[in-house]
Amino acid sequence: MATVTAPLPGARVENEGQRIRFADLLRWSVDHKVIGLQYFVTSLFFFVVGGGLVMLVRWELLTPALDLTGSGTTYNQLFSIHGTVMIFLFIIPLWGAFGNYLLPLMLGAKDMAFPWLNAFAFWLIPPAGVLMILGWFVGQTEAGWTSYPPLSTLFSGDGQTLWAISLHLLGLSSILGAINFIVTIRNMRPAGMGYFQMPLLAWAILAQAIIIVMATPFLAGALTLLILDRVAGTSFFDPANGGDVLLWQNVFWFYSHPAVYIMVLPGFGVISEVLSIHSRKPIFGYRAIALSSLAIALVGFTVWAHHMFTSLQPELRIPFMITSMIIAVPTGIKVFSWLGTIWAGKIRFTSAMLFALGFLSMFVIGGISGVMLAAVPFDIHVHDTYFVVSHLHFVLYGGSVFAAYAAIYHWFPKMTGRMLDERLGKIHFWITYPAFFFTFFPMHLLGMLGMPRRVAVYAPEYQALNVLVSISSFILGVSTFIALYNMVRSLKVGRVAGPNPWRALTLEWTTSSPPPPHNFDGDPVPFKNPYGFGTEAAHLYLEAIESHSGPSAPPPAVTTALPEPAPSGD
Repeated sequence: MATVTAPLPGARVENEGQRIRFADLLRWSVDHKVIGLQYFVTSLFFFVVGGGLVMLVRWELLTPALDLTGSGTTYNQLFSIHGTVMIFLFIIPLWGAFGNYLLPLMLGAKDMAFPWLNAFAFWLIPPAGVLMILGWFVGQTEAGWTSYPPLSTLFSGDGQTLWAISLHLLGLSSILGAINFIVTIRNMRPAGMGYFQMPLLAWAILAQAIIIVMATPFLAGALTLLILDRVAGTSFFDPANGGDVLLWQNVFWFYSHPAVYIMVLPGFGVISEVLSIHSRKPIFGYRAIALSSLAIALVGFTVWAHHMFTSLQPELRIPFMITSMIIAVPTGIKVFSWLGTIWAGKIRFTSAMLFALGFLSMFVIGGISGVMLAAVPFDIHVHDTYFVVSHLHFVLYGGSVFAAYAAIYHWFPKMTGRMLDERLGKIHFWITYPAFFFTFFPMHLLGMLGMPRRVAVYAPEYQALNVLVSISSFILGVSTFIALYNMVRSLKVGRVAGPNPWRALTLEWTTSSPPPPHNFDGDPVPFKNPYGFGTEAAHLYLEAIESHSGPSAPPPAVTTALPEPAPSGD
C-alpha cells in the first residue's frame, strides 16, 4: 500500500484560484504564473506581427512580377523580419510561457528557483522586440533571418545593427530562463518524484534548457563580431582584410541547428502529455521518450554543417551527412512511442487531441524531407530552393505551432479556469490542417522544379503553384484569428473548467484552476506514475481528489491509502 497525499482542487477557502487581470501583465511580477502569461500574450502579439508580414510576402508572390512591394529591398525586409520574429519573438518565447507557467505546478513547487531572474528574463523581450521593429525607420535588415556576411556587413541601414542587438537581448533572456529551468528541475522536485517520475514535458524542457545554455553563447559571439564589423571597423568577416565569411556560417549554424530543437523539444513534451491523457493510455516507452530528448540535445550539436554542404570541403560532407541521419533516430523513437500510446486507446477527439494528431502527420512529413536533405547530392540539388522552405515549415509550423495549439487547448482551462469552446476549436483545426498542407506541401514541388527562395520575381511557369500556396496561406492566416477569438471569448463566457477537466494524473491538475498564489496548500506528494491510466491506483487517486472538490471548504490535503502504482518506465 502507498500513502498518497493530494492537494485538493476546488477548496474555496484554502485553495482559492488566483485571477490574473490584464493590467497585472503590464507590471513587474515574480509570480511564475503571471510571468508565464506575460510570455504568452507577448508571443501571440508577435505571432500576429510575423504572420502579417508573411501575408504581404505571399501577396507579392501571387504574380511573377514585382507588384506590391515596389522594390526588391522592401520584399527582402519583409521576409527577413518575418523569419526573425517568428523564431525569436514568437515560438521560443511561447515555449517559455508554458515552461514558466506549468513547470513549478508539475513539480509541486511554489515558484521557479529564481523568481526575480525569471521576471528579468521576460522583461528583456519587449525592448528587444521594439528594437527589431524600429529598424523599419532606419533601414531595416534585408539579409534574411540568417544574415550571412557580406550582405549583413555591407548594407548601410542601421536596422541590421538593431537586429543584432535585439537578438543579443533575446539570447540573454533565453539563457537566463534556461538556467532557471535546469535549477528548478534539479532542486525543486518534491519527495517521491525521481527523474523517471517527472512528466515528460519536464524532460523536454530540461533538454531544451541544456541546448540553450550550451548553444546560445555561440550566437552571442557571432552577433558581437557582426556588430563590431558594422560599427567599429573590424574585419572578422571581410576576406580582403584577413577575415572569413564562412566563420559566420559555422558559428551561426552551430547555434541555429540546435535552435530547431529548442523550438521543437517542448512540443514533443506537450504531445506526450496530450496523447496519453486524451487516449486514457499509459505512455508507451516512457524512458525511451525521456532519454531520446537528451539524445537529441547532444547529437544536435554534431549536425550543423549540413546547412553548408555547398560551401563545405568535400571530405567533410560525409561525416556530417551521417550525423544528420543519425539525429532522426531519437525522433523516430518518439514517433513510434506515441503511436504505441494511442494504439487501442479510448481516444477523445478533443481540439487538443486533433492538433496533437495533426502534429504527428505533419512533423513526420517534415522529418522525411529532412532525411532527404541530409543526403549530400539531393541537398546540393535543392539548396536555396523552396524545398528547403517547405521542410523548415513542416518542422516548425507543422511541429512547433501545431504542438503549441494542442498545448493551448489542453492547458488554457488550468491557466484561466475556463474551457475553450470545443466547437470553435474543431473549426480552427479543420481549417488550419488543410490550409497548412496546401500552403507548404506544393513548395516541395516548386523547389524540385528549381524555384529559388527569397526572390520576388520568378519564372512564369511557377505561378500556378504560387497562387495555390498564397491562397492557402491567406486561409491559414484567417484560421489564426479563430483561435484568438476563442481565447478572448472564453475568458468571459467559457464554461467553468474545474480543477481537472481532463482527469489527468500530473500535479498541475490537483490544484484549482487557475492555481492560488502559491500553487498548493501544503506540500503535494505526486502520484508515482503520471501516466498510469487504467490502473486501480489511478482510479482511486482521481476518486479521492474529486470527492473533495465540492462546495465545502475541505482541509488543504487528504491522505489516501492506495495500492502501490506500477513504476513508470517501458
